[in-house]
Order: sequence, then structure tokens, then C-alpha cells
Amino acid sequence: MYKLINDFIADFASFVWGLPLLILLIGGGFYLLVLSRFLPFRYLGHAIQVLRGKFDNPEDSGEITHFQALTTALSSTIGMGNIAGVAVAISIGGPGAVFWMWISAIIGMSTKFFTSSLAIMYRGKDSEGKTQGGPMYFITEGLGKHWKPLAVFFSLCGLIGALPVFNVNQLTQAINDIVLKPNGIVVNFTSNLIIGIVLVVITSIVILGGLNRISKVASKLVPSMVLLYFVLIMIILVANAEVVPTYFKLIFTDAFAAENYKGDAFLGGLLGGLIVLGVRRGAFSNEAGIGTAPLAHGAAKTNEPIREGLVAMLGPAIDTLIVCTLTALAILVTGVWQTTEANGVSLTANAFGAAMPVYGRYLLLLCIVVFSVSSLFSYAYYGGKCLSFLIGDKNKHYYNYFYILSIILGATTSLALMINLIDGIFALMAIPTMTATLILAPRVVKEAKAYFKRMKNA
Repeated sequence: MYKLINDFIADFASFVWGLPLLILLIGGGFYLLVLSRFLPFRYLGHAIQVLRGKFDNPEDSGEITHFQALTTALSSTIGMGNIAGVAVAISIGGPGAVFWMWISAIIGMSTKFFTSSLAIMYRGKDSEGKTQGGPMYFITEGLGKHWKPLAVFFSLCGLIGALPVFNVNQLTQAINDIVLKPNGIVVNFTSNLIIGIVLVVITSIVILGGLNRISKVASKLVPSMVLLYFVLIMIILVANAEVVPTYFKLIFTDAFAAENYKGDAFLGGLLGGLIVLGVRRGAFSNEAGIGTAPLAHGAAKTNEPIREGLVAMLGPAIDTLIVCTLTALAILVTGVWQTTEANGVSLTANAFGAAMPVYGRYLLLLCIVVFSVSSLFSYAYYGGKCLSFLIGDKNKHYYNYFYILSIILGATTSLALMINLIDGIFALMAIPTMTATLILAPRVVKEAKAYFKRMKNA
């Protein structure tokens, strides 16, 4: 029975990640990049000024600052997608998969700019009269009420897409491989269940405190852990400095040769399969076009949609271009991707163990725990917003109980099942998000022109 479910979900994920979705995400994102005349890259400096609070106005509507909105969004994306997701990509696709993750991130910056600008432009009201933002609101407010079925479809998918099953699964695997097994503790269903229960307790304390508590915790945890992770990987790269140029070059050459790809062919070729793999893992890592980040950015305290779009576009750059690349290089230069059968987070742990034999794995575990737990907080907020849209704000707390139960599920099931489930649902969430964004994109360009004109004259 379990094998049947596993196979069905794997087939479902492969089906929805077909050519049409690839065209929608990558083709659509490239269209947005050209339409905006590469705006995300022209205004990086201004985006950083906004992020630092230069234009903050406490009178603006919204709940959290630009910085808190970005760190809340990043706390969901900088997590297991960067540590385990990259390892999955390399173990199946080899070094070339990283190149296609980069392409998805560069295009994803423009997608994030548009989706998060729309999240502020077309904020709606929930059943309690509170201002809310996100794909379901910019679909109904921007396109009109007759598009509501698309918004409902996004929200229904969001209820499953926001479940923390992959994060929890990989965190459990990390604790098992780094702490329990080396110390002779038997790993079984009971030990996994205990880890799940501990995570339930920690998560409950934070998520039941609402968005303000989530954003405050995320804004403190995420930057410090990214810094620690950066320092650790720099140590690995310095220790293996002589092979870093070789592997960096291999990322580019293998991206088109696909010599290390072990997955299924796509459109009759291994290169096609490698591109799909890289884009899938890139989308999982930075969530551009999926629609989760606009749920966080839609709550930012600003009346200027373009400002929030500019802040949001920094997400894929930090997330995929920096953090994922660091993970990839650590796995490649230590050679563990060729010498072990490990997958997911265990592969990354092997890289840290090879470079820093005594303490490397434990420091990685610290990063993993913080990344994973902070992801748990923001995903709970996303799912709650989706339920609030469907059945009213006063009922959204029911999602927390469903969410907390799923933590136990994630701790006690297989990696393949969890990653295919979330991949498949993310693909479905991208359909309404990208469809609405492409239709509304010219309005964002018009708003951007007006905003920069105002800034010039200010």
C-alpha cells in the first residue's frame, strides 16, 4: 500500500512538472524580465536602501517592516531547500544541476518583484476586515470576482504546499545521522516520533503567537544563521582551495553535457531531464512564482508596492545564488557526491564531516535546526492565510492543529514521498500565481514608472 502511494505521488509530481509548467515558470519569468527592462538588476542599490529602512513610514498600512517581511519569506526558503534540496539536485543531476538552479534564480528575481508588488497593489480584506496580501487577493482584487475559482484553487493547494513535511523529514534525518547513529542510539519509528513531538512543542509556542511573533523570531534567527553557514562553508572552500576552480568550471560544462545526470530523460534527452531537475530544485529553493513569498510580503508596512517588490527580489539572490551555491561547492569540492550513496541532508553532512572531522557535522546541525525550525514558523502562517481566505479568519487557527499533526507525519515517513508531494503541490500553486501575474504585469510596469519618477522628483 505504501509503495502504491509513493509511486502515485512520484508520477503525479513528474506529470505536473512537465513542459507546460516549465514554459509558465521560466518562459513567464523571462517575459517579465524583458517587460520590466531588467528592472530587478538596475535597482539593486535602491532595494538595499529600502531594506535598511530608509523609507519606512510607521503610518503606512501593514503589520511588519520590509526587513521582517524579507526575513519571514527567507526563513521559509532558506532552509532545507538550500541544504537538502541542493544535495538532492547534485546526487541526481551532478554539478550541472546547479547551473540550472542559478538560471531559475535569476529569472525568479523578476518573478518575485512582480508577484510581491502585486501583493501590495491589490491587498484585500479578510472576513474580519483586516488588510491582507497574497496571490488569492491579487487574483480577486486585480482580476475581478469572476476569477475567484483560481484564487480558491491556489488556497486549497496552499493548505498542503505549506505543510512542513519535507523540512521535518530532513531535520529528523540530520539528527539521526549526526547525533543518534554515531553515539550508538538505535534509530527507529519511536526515536523519529520523539523528534517530531519535540518539534511540535517548539513550533506550537511560536506559531500560536501569530505573525508578529513569527517575524520577530525570524528576523533574529535567519541573518545570524546565514552568516554562520557562510563562515563554515568558507572554511571548507579554503581547505580545498586547489580544486574550487575545477568544480566551479564543471558546473558550467556539465550543465550542457549532462554527463553526471542519473534521472529520467525529458523531451527525449538527458539535458532536458537535467534542466527540469535544476528548475524544480531552484523553484523549491527560492519559491519564485509559487506564490508563498507574496503572502509574507503582502503584510509589509508600506503603501508603495514597488518598494516591496524590490525587497522581495533580493530573496532568490540571497537564497539560491549565494546560499545554494555555497552548499553545492561544499558538496563538490569534498568529493562526497562521488564517494557516497547518501542523499538529501546526509550528503551535505558528509561534506562537512569530511572537511571538519570533529565538529563540522554538529555546526551544520545547528544551522539545519535553526533553518528548519524558522521555516516551520513561516509556513504555518502561509497555510493559515490560505484557510482564512477559504473559510474566514476566525477559523484559521484550525490550520495550526492540522499543521502540527503533519510534523509527526514528516518525521516518520520517507524522503522520496515527502519531496514528491511538496514538489507536485508547488507546481499546482504556480499555475494560478503565474497566470494572474502575467495578466497583471503591465500594471506593475506602469506603477514602477510612476514610482521612480516620484523618487527622482522627491
